[in-house]
Amino acid sequence: MRLSDLTDKELLQLQASATNELKVRGVVRTQNNPLGDYTEWLVSKALDLELQANSKAGYDGVSKDGVRIQIKGRRVTPTNKSRQLSAIRKYADKDFDVLAAVIYDEHFNIIEALLIPHEVVGEYASYRAHINAHILILKGPILSDPRVQSIKQALCG
Repeated sequence: MRLSDLTDKELLQLQASATNELKVRGVVRTQNNPLGDYTEWLVSKALDLELQANSKAGYDGVSKDGVRIQIKGRRVTPTNKSRQLSAIRKYADKDFDVLAAVIYDEHFNIIEALLIPHEVVGEYASYRAHINAHILILKGPILSDPRVQSIKQALCG
């Protein structure tokens, strides 16, 4: 099958079918864009986390020793190179202990995979009042901060 031979509707149907199959396999948990669910699944498997219910605010998984981990993913492409993660809500409530952030290339190859302690997130993220959330961009000094741990090997392993 050549994707270029498919109509727009057929491409969307193919994406829906792929998402349905990923849900059956337990890789994704919703019918939304699979990036978030895939990242949660990947990180939870690599770190042996217990994933929380989708409605759980503030964190996505819990480690065996009780560490609460918020998981975020971002896919960069040639036309959108942004490494900005989705909004971090209620940062001051300290609902998570560690942020697991994964940056993928356009083909879902992992570029960066990091564990970032809550306090480090606060040092590098900026608060944006209009969305009432903190925004973290994974580039620059945070990538070499000694408190930030790479988990790329564990995810690619």
